[in-house]
This record gives sequence, C-alpha cells and structure tokens, in this order.
Amino acid sequence: MTLYEFKCLAEYAQYRVTFTEGIFIEYHIEAPIRYALYAIDRFFVEVAYDLTTNSIIHLVSFIEGDKLDRYSFINLF
Repeated sequence: MTLYEFKCLAEYAQYRVTFTEGIFIEYHIEAPIRYALYAIDRFFVEVAYDLTTNSIIHLVSFIEGDKLDRYSFINLF
C-alpha cells in the first residue's frame, strides 16, 4: 500500500489498516497526549491518544519530516 492509497481510505479504514497491518515502532508522551508511531510498508502513521480521556484524538500519515524527530529510534541511524 502506498501513502496515497492510505490517504484515500475512509478514516475508519485508516485506523483499521494501522492497527491490523501496521508495525508498532515506538511511542512518546507530551502530556496529556501520547503519540504512537506505526510503520506501514514505506510510510509512517502517528496516532495521538488523549491520556486524560483515554481516547484517540487523530492520526497523521507521512513519509519523512519533523514528526519523526520526536522518536528516539531516529538517533540510532
């Protein structure tokens, strides 16, 4: 699946693909939000969770950029 194909999916389908086909990479917390990073094929999906309400706020898909800088695994390369 390409990033374009993923973005063309309905929101509920994006969540389904992320949680069933995505590979969890890492998470970090910027209270009260926890960000979880998943890899799908050649792109990433970041899911934001509100820790106070224990609910998902949104997801964002991308290939590269500033969002990756939040995660410590980037420093390994």
